[in-house]
Amino acid sequence: MIARSTGSTRVGRTVPCMQNPKPGVPTRDQIRRAPKVLLHDHLDGGLRPGTIVDIALATGYDALPETDPDKLGTWFRQAADSGSLERYLETFAHTCAVMQTRDALIRVAAECAEDLAADGVVYAEVRYAPEQHLEGGLTLEEVVEAVNAGFREGERRARENGDRIRVGALLTAMRHAARSQEIAELANAYRDLGVVGFDIAGAEDGYPPTRHLDAFDYLKRENNHFTIHAGEAFGLPSIWQALQWCGADRLGHGVRIIDDIEAGPGGEVSLGRLAAYVRDKRVPLEMCPTSNLQTGAASSYAEHPIGLLRRLYFRVTVNTDNRLMSGTSMSREFEHLVEAFGYTLDDMQWFTVNAMKSAFIPFDERLAMINEVVKPGYAELKAEWLFEHTTAARPLASGSAVAEG
Repeated sequence: MIARSTGSTRVGRTVPCMQNPKPGVPTRDQIRRAPKVLLHDHLDGGLRPGTIVDIALATGYDALPETDPDKLGTWFRQAADSGSLERYLETFAHTCAVMQTRDALIRVAAECAEDLAADGVVYAEVRYAPEQHLEGGLTLEEVVEAVNAGFREGERRARENGDRIRVGALLTAMRHAARSQEIAELANAYRDLGVVGFDIAGAEDGYPPTRHLDAFDYLKRENNHFTIHAGEAFGLPSIWQALQWCGADRLGHGVRIIDDIEAGPGGEVSLGRLAAYVRDKRVPLEMCPTSNLQTGAASSYAEHPIGLLRRLYFRVTVNTDNRLMSGTSMSREFEHLVEAFGYTLDDMQWFTVNAMKSAFIPFDERLAMINEVVKPGYAELKAEWLFEHTTAARPLASGSAVAEG
């Protein structure tokens, strides 16, 4: 077959080759603008240093190590990085000390929502322990209502700033105390009023989750949701107990699941029974890379287990833990992972969809957030390369004609 000539001659625009086009590593600005979902963030670990100073002055709290906000922020980060558990715990003594009144709780919660929204977080579950905010005379119920009011105020401010966020509260019981049943009942009482679930936190070693079986059994009977801090400091037994004895929906951290995975010299990987169960059952892992480095669960971002777990398709999520103590944000966490592993916007979307799938709000609402907010947001960011290619194309050749029609 002989091709017929049209008699035309092509002149003019040089078209760049776009075979298999793909957006590359996201810029810092793209990371900030990307819709993000946060499941593991402590309210008392994310205060603005200036707010701590203001409330301390207003309430007469005079034990702060610094009264200049910038210096105080530096002190918090250095104390958390010191390797001293005593200094690390002291940081929370200061933040909790200024969170003992209704006004203070409303302010801290509102600023939390506002700060997360400004960082591109569209959905967050923020946890706190009501039992740690009673020194000013508030009841447990008053603490919950104040924090909920603060979150709603923060959501409103975010909308005024052109941002969007939805915040749910997780009520935490301290595992070394004996109020878990009481806090579980509190979480259930407010489950349709802003509280989306329950958690236990605190030192893992010596305080296994099985000490709180009554609370977990109660929540299961009430068809409520809960996550458990496990597998950060104590290891595989903590994860096993949280899942098989307590019935946790998610694992707070869960980083030590890596101890049940064996990687061979040739790159082959073998999963132990517990690791296989966690992966196969799609148990969400609330991983907090920077915090894990501070606590010694990983030695560097590049060596953090999140890299291998992502390759093995565990349901991994990225989180902040304590933004003040770690000097971090969701954007910074992703920046570190992008630098360490070369992650693209596709990887960021994968982590984000994992998190939204694992949230404690109803299924239809999770699905709507994924389809109407998360995926369109990433699609828009991933399409930006099209315009970059267009503007980078060579200009029309001199004297060339442009066909109309």
